[in-house]
Amino acid sequence: MVQQTMTIDARQVQQLEATSVLQVYRRIPVVLVRGEGSHLFDADGKEYIDLLSGIGVASLGHAHPGLADALAAQARELLHTSNLFFHPLQGQVASALADLSGLDRAFFTNSGTEAVEACLKFARRFWFTNGSPRRTELVAFDRSFHGRTFGALSVTSGAPYREPFEPLVPGVTFISPDDPASLHRAASDRTAAIIVEPIQGEGGVWPLSAAMSTAIRTTCAETGALLIADEIQCGLGRTGRPFHSAALDLKPDLMPLGKALGGGVPVGAALMTERVAEAIAFGDHGSTYGGNLLACRAALVFLGALQDGLVDRVDTAGARVEARLRLLAERYDVIKEIRGSGLMWGLDLDESVAERMVGTALKHGLIINRTAGTVIRLLPPLTISDDDIDAGLDRLDSALESAIAGGT
Repeated sequence: MVQQTMTIDARQVQQLEATSVLQVYRRIPVVLVRGEGSHLFDADGKEYIDLLSGIGVASLGHAHPGLADALAAQARELLHTSNLFFHPLQGQVASALADLSGLDRAFFTNSGTEAVEACLKFARRFWFTNGSPRRTELVAFDRSFHGRTFGALSVTSGAPYREPFEPLVPGVTFISPDDPASLHRAASDRTAAIIVEPIQGEGGVWPLSAAMSTAIRTTCAETGALLIADEIQCGLGRTGRPFHSAALDLKPDLMPLGKALGGGVPVGAALMTERVAEAIAFGDHGSTYGGNLLACRAALVFLGALQDGLVDRVDTAGARVEARLRLLAERYDVIKEIRGSGLMWGLDLDESVAERMVGTALKHGLIINRTAGTVIRLLPPLTISDDDIDAGLDRLDSALESAIAGGT
């Protein structure tokens, strides 16, 4: 392992942020300066195993040589042209995504939230074009998270996210993901779309049940409502398949993507069927930066890895992670439940232990995060090695032991 050589005053970095950066993040008091594979290094030279990958973004690990080389080469050629012109890469990325997803067209954004916004707009436009302009309502789910812009926030559940910014976009009905019958009651001929995460990430890593998947298929067939499958966190190989919708036999009309797609470079996409695309007109939506050459070059590197065996590797690595987590659950009764698939896992803990886990894990050289109050979320790089899986989960074991004892 290459040793950290960069000299940075961590306290100065934190002080500068405290006076200059908007305080919307409760920062962990660590200044990360370098990465290598599944490892990160802070300004003091301390090494961490990264089981979070920037909340699922660093899909190829840190400082991936192929990605770094591709970005450097692209930066020397051309970064940006605007979407007023063709360039050589957007079509390649869109075609690769179509091959993986079975969805025909792509609109490129800079983030998953923007991709959700695009999908919501396109769903409304579909019904407007097809003679049903009053068909504007949406059905979303409790525990959902789709982003923080007004449209995405309107289909995100949870009062802390929503209340400071209400009134939001009207016409959204939230139902319990544990009550399939409620979907039939909520949807009607006024419903433009149902939006769902095949695995709810921010809400606590909750896989969608087979019963709810059946209810979604039935309801869409009966009402004609479009299906938006939000695969921003659980898609693009994260669960050991290209998209988790397929594991549930869901056939989405629209699919927002983000996070893993650029391996760390901001890029998202809204995928859709040709049927939906036919309803969209010139000028209906746009993005200054979306799908620029640098973002597309990063996406091509990631998609190339995905098509070159990475999905199968995630499936194998995920089985290894799950086996180790099940052993931890047998050892520690504070683990109430383990949920997930592939390399997306949540450990639902007693609250008193969960609150200590992120800080305790850092002291043990491990990066994780806590979501939904009691859930420790694991989203390691898709390229994580068996050795790093074992070492990371050894550190998780030690951190759990310390947190249970009440210390760090």
